[in-house]
Amino acid sequence: MSAIKDVTVIIDIQKPSPVVGFGKPLIIGTSATAKPYKTYTELSEVATEFTTSSEVYKAAKAIFDQDNRPPELAVMLRETAGTWDDFLPTIFDKDWYFAVCTRSTLEDITAIADAIEAADARQFAVSTSSKDDLTSIKAKDYKNTFVFYHTNIDNYPEAALVGEAGSKPVGSITWKGQRLKVIQPLDITAAELREIHNLGAITYVTKAGDPVTSEGKTVSGEYIDVIHSKHFVIHTLEYEVQKLFNNARDRKIGYDNTGIAQIEGVVRTVLQRCVNQGIIARGSDGVGLYSTTFKTREQTTPLERASRVYNGGAFAFELAGAIHETTIKGVVTY
Repeated sequence: MSAIKDVTVIIDIQKPSPVVGFGKPLIIGTSATAKPYKTYTELSEVATEFTTSSEVYKAAKAIFDQDNRPPELAVMLRETAGTWDDFLPTIFDKDWYFAVCTRSTLEDITAIADAIEAADARQFAVSTSSKDDLTSIKAKDYKNTFVFYHTNIDNYPEAALVGEAGSKPVGSITWKGQRLKVIQPLDITAAELREIHNLGAITYVTKAGDPVTSEGKTVSGEYIDVIHSKHFVIHTLEYEVQKLFNNARDRKIGYDNTGIAQIEGVVRTVLQRCVNQGIIARGSDGVGLYSTTFKTREQTTPLERASRVYNGGAFAFELAGAIHETTIKGVVTY
């Protein structure tokens, strides 16, 4: 996720009327002394620097306890006397995708969520036991933040969800129906669950005897896997096309139709990978529902060619999505 690049990919998610460490968590903590970014591969490594009663350890444990835990997580600590405005800009040049915070006040949540929203390249997972806070967070309509409502947030249910679902192949899962270790399901009515969902949050409930996450949406109502997929596609395209440029040191990519075809070829390879992962839908013939349109050299302007800038590439695809609910009709006869 380097800030220095020659490739920029822009995706708009168009809905019909009535898209590196893409599972790597970053635990953001606070202490009297700031701590720089550091990665840990086992809970025992975390325990050498943080006591088992510390909030960082609790969050790390929730992540590493899961069946599909990530291979590593990262930790950064903000100095207590510092401000979020000073601290948050320093996190975005580090390797992580899902942020988790050890502080759950509304002020802390919105400060981080605002920064994540502005960057629009990662996601923030947070938990709260306050429906009043949910109301305030919902008003912000965050598309890159998802909130886990639970009456007990001491064991970090949002971190557990990131630990279980975040490192599965992007596009292969939906975040609804995930099973989490240690987290207890809430005993609530259907009306109470609707209230939580209407407040832009998800929770943990029992369905057909199994404890599962109740939904898989961000505060805005967009699906977590859609946002994850969008960021993955953007980053992967930028990375692979940048690699194409980097490897052209012995033979340049000519500003002709052959050179343009090289770029388009990389884009199509990435899109096919997204088909294989389940991000992009397949048609009835099994072929991925995506397309690319790249202007020929003749369709570019002399100014573009003189400045060595090519802006004629475009692509589109249909999200595979997922089935979350179903109604099945039957007929019984004598």
